[in-house]
Amino acid sequence: MTDLTIRSATLADNADVARLCWAYRDLLLERSHAFPHVLASYLDQPTYRDLIQDLPRIHARPTGDILLASFGNEVVGCAMYYPLATPGVTEIKRVYVDTEIRGSGAGRALVGAAIAAARKDGYSRMVLDTITPLTQAIALHEQMGFAPCDPFYEVDPTHDQYLRFYDYPL
Repeated sequence: MTDLTIRSATLADNADVARLCWAYRDLLLERSHAFPHVLASYLDQPTYRDLIQDLPRIHARPTGDILLASFGNEVVGCAMYYPLATPGVTEIKRVYVDTEIRGSGAGRALVGAAIAAARKDGYSRMVLDTITPLTQAIALHEQMGFAPCDPFYEVDPTHDQYLRFYDYPL
């Protein structure tokens, strides 16, 4: 699939960004059936709806970005990053690729593009958190050089066993 493109989202892409984020939420809920209490506090519908509406502000240039992967004219994936309070540190969020596209290299391309963009933006470190059942995502990040790290925010002790934290030096 050589017609994969990665680009920054525009306001015209808000519907595609929302669709991908809702699909990502569904995946998280599906994969976390053994520990629904962990994600319930983060992913209730009203809170998540508000978050999606605020993504263009949260990930606004010049300190962040929403990246989209497309095959032809079809938007098939996303990745986002934004600054954390620690200078030089950015967090990559909501890396998601549509089910039928997984295995195509789109996820790797999105993460690679986010790394390159964050480096260009002057960040020195990229971090992420994920849940243990997202084994494909964990494998991808580790293959790309992300290493386990300590949590970069305060974690509820009842959630600790389900969360993994990674960083990548830029």
